[in-house]
Amino acid sequence: MAFLSWVFVSGGMARQQAGRRTGHYLTALFLALCAVQAQPAAAAENPVADAARQAEKRLGARVGLAVLDTGSGERWSYRARERFPMASTFKVLACGALLARSDAGGEDRNRRVPIARSDLVTYSPVAKGWVGQEVTLDALCAATLRTSDNTAANKVLEALGGPASVTAFLRSIGDPVTRLDRWETELNEAAPGDERDTTTPAAMVNSLQALLLGDALSPSAQQALTAWLVDNEVGGPLLRAGIPADWRIGDRTGAGGHGTRGVVAIIWPPERAPLIAAVYITQTEASMAHRNEAIASIGRALADLVRAQP
Repeated sequence: MAFLSWVFVSGGMARQQAGRRTGHYLTALFLALCAVQAQPAAAAENPVADAARQAEKRLGARVGLAVLDTGSGERWSYRARERFPMASTFKVLACGALLARSDAGGEDRNRRVPIARSDLVTYSPVAKGWVGQEVTLDALCAATLRTSDNTAANKVLEALGGPASVTAFLRSIGDPVTRLDRWETELNEAAPGDERDTTTPAAMVNSLQALLLGDALSPSAQQALTAWLVDNEVGGPLLRAGIPADWRIGDRTGAGGHGTRGVVAIIWPPERAPLIAAVYITQTEASMAHRNEAIASIGRALADLVRAQP
């Protein structure tokens, strides 16, 4: 009888243990299925980051982006706190610094500065026609932001007191990250691991918001800076190629060594608050056309995301 009791007890215990194991298996299976179902939902919530991740794979690059919806305060990002070379995207910050100094009474935007042949550096489509003339600081910023003229950008930096003055200005408006160290065209070297002349997508978006929509500039200075960005003549293949034709955009592009490409922008979808965006690509051997298309694909993903929102 004792033996039979032991058999019955043991059998009951075995059944209980088997039941517990079955329950554990079912629970694990349920959680796994939930996780699988949740993955597409998570991806759908941030298709912009997915587009950046896919661009990285296609280009064999490092890609970073940050986007701020200024209406809702929502942000979308990918490697947003990693450093990337600014290349010519720094130019919006330099002209913002000049406008702020003018607002404070420390500079006159109509002051004329001479352009000498010795000032000319590579890619100066406007300034090369100004040799021997005196040009206003306003005109220099217009050329800097509309055409990315490098000589004009250097003359803006010269008026400010050099690259370090841009960094100091950024610190004054709450950007502890972005730094400008060199002049055109050396700043486009973009060597991996070199923190000179770099920003993070998140820091750039915050600084752009302060300049274009915040209180870092007077309303008239904001209007001037915005107009120069909207009139950009060289941004066509990037974000402008990805967003709908009825969306308004102002942007500044950049390109440098080691496959560096970037764009910073303010974008106005119809009947919505503006978006602020920064997209950077670096450390790739992909062609310029492929890098441009990668940024355009991010623009398309952003447009799809925004249009899907109520």
